Amino acid sequence: MLTAIIDYESGNLHSAQKAFERMAGEVGGGDVIVTSDADVVAGADRIVLPGDGAFPACMAALKGSGGLYDAMVEAVEVKGRPFLGICVGMQLMASIGREYQDTPGLDWIAGEVTRITPADPKLKVPHMGWNDLIIDHPHPVFADLVTGDHAYFVHSYHMAVTHPAERLAHVDYAGDVTAIIGRDTMLGMQFHPEKSQATGLRLIANFLTWAP
Repeated sequence: MLTAIIDYESGNLHSAQKAFERMAGEVGGGDVIVTSDADVVAGADRIVLPGDGAFPACMAALKGSGGLYDAMVEAVEVKGRPFLGICVGMQLMASIGREYQDTPGLDWIAGEVTRITPADPKLKVPHMGWNDLIIDHPHPVFADLVTGDHAYFVHSYHMAVTHPAERLAHVDYAGDVTAIIGRDTMLGMQFHPEKSQATGLRLIANFLTWAP
């Protein structure tokens, strides 16, 4: 069993690698590798797409990374490999991103990525820090977790989903902010599970043992 964390030069992957390796060791989740090799991604059993930065830049980097984009799309869309997008990696799953310029996304989860606009003007953007998860729909990724468990966020844009059933969890930041999305073999987390202590490690473990 191999989990491939895609390296397309859009973020520091060290903490994510360590968190996934730790939980893979605890739950028997196999090997974890950070890779920019399209062939490795194509053959992986699970795929993780992290991302830091702006939506257009991340999409351009992914598409310009030696076949990584095509290998990932085939693995997820054709082979049905379990997939997890993290932060901007989650946002790229949307139909379109509105950051700086309109940029087509993967269109795996219908919706658009727009700037956070809290109803309380005292709340700052970026949305940064700990927030309590509110679970909207049951999913195996929530095993041993409950509404009120908290996660660590750093972002200015969030995803507004078209179909409410595909928003699995959200947080309250003077308005709903999408936290976790998913359908079929695909999951996305707006926050950083690798930086979210016990909650994040449990989510990673649940992803590594998830058998959709």
